[in-house]
Amino acid sequence: MPIRESEIDALAHALIEGLIAHGQLVLKAPVQDVIACVVELFSDNFEIEAKLDEEAERMAETQARQHPGVDATRLRTLIKQRLAEQKGFTL
Repeated sequence: MPIRESEIDALAHALIEGLIAHGQLVLKAPVQDVIACVVELFSDNFEIEAKLDEEAERMAETQARQHPGVDATRLRTLIKQRLAEQKGFTL
């Protein structure tokens, strides 16, 4: 299930405000600008991962049809890991 924009926004707020509250982050820009950057970063990350999921699903379906009896779920996971590695994306 894809993550909703409101969930990403809440996650970014919690992260930034928590880091500030614990003295781990000192901002040189307004807090809302930093949160907006984090939201954009998270959104891009989740979008890339969703595309990897779709590509891995298609490839796993093709391989599963060619090789009956293969665990499709495991195959999908392995394909996704390999695709992520090839694209320099950390899961």
